Amino acid sequence: MSGGGPREPGPNALSFAVLGYGRFGRAFAELLLQAGHRVRAWDPGAEIPVALAAPSMAAAVEAAPWVVLAMPVPRLRESLLALRPHLHGDHTVLDVGSVKMHPCATMDELLGAQIAHAGTHPLFGPLSLARGERPLRAVLCPAAAHPAAAARVRALFAGLGCEVIEQDPQAHDRAMARTHALAFFVAKGLIELGVDDATALAPPSFQGMRHMLAAVRGDAGHLFAAIQRENPFAAEARAQLLAELERVHRQLLADANDDSLAIPASPDAAA
Repeated sequence: MSGGGPREPGPNALSFAVLGYGRFGRAFAELLLQAGHRVRAWDPGAEIPVALAAPSMAAAVEAAPWVVLAMPVPRLRESLLALRPHLHGDHTVLDVGSVKMHPCATMDELLGAQIAHAGTHPLFGPLSLARGERPLRAVLCPAAAHPAAAARVRALFAGLGCEVIEQDPQAHDRAMARTHALAFFVAKGLIELGVDDATALAPPSFQGMRHMLAAVRGDAGHLFAAIQRENPFAAEARAQLLAELERVHRQLLADANDDSLAIPASPDAAA
């Protein structure tokens, strides 16, 4: 990962418990360390560096006012149920999942007004961090009962070099269904077809798709099913895409000279 190694914690360092040390949990922990914060991580299914590893979930959060939920979204509810007895009013909890309606509703239900929390979706992954891509962006979904926590989370991500976009969970998931989920859906199809994203004969028009395939494989290819199944709007978006592709396919078979088949220029290009 670019940006240098961990900095020594300074006077303004924050202490984090990162629960879940998969690809993104590891990358986010490294980003926090590079910013000079303190990190303890817990994940019974992952290898964690000795300097960061906590012996238990309870030990991870004991001296960490910030708690990052970085486990797979389908496991968030059971993890929160196990975590809840170890939380108190000085904690701020945030999730980093790529869908927001279910995680935010689960945090509202299980943490309520007693434990400050907010939903987030960092719009970057291990590959983009390793490439040093900037600017980083993150979505913030505030909890209605915790505006002060939302302000703290916004400041945290800004301090990590992120542009912060505030959205409600439903608007986020609708947008992600037509971008994130569809990109992964198309990439999955191309990969299953055996499309070679490293081919030397690829024309310039394929370069963007090659980048998409690399991002899906390197950042979160293992999250494909969760991205599709946990977003309540993804199935509708997939169905609309398939219907439109089928319509274009039939139009191509029926009309060799149909000018309506031309791909329109983008609005930006026309301006």
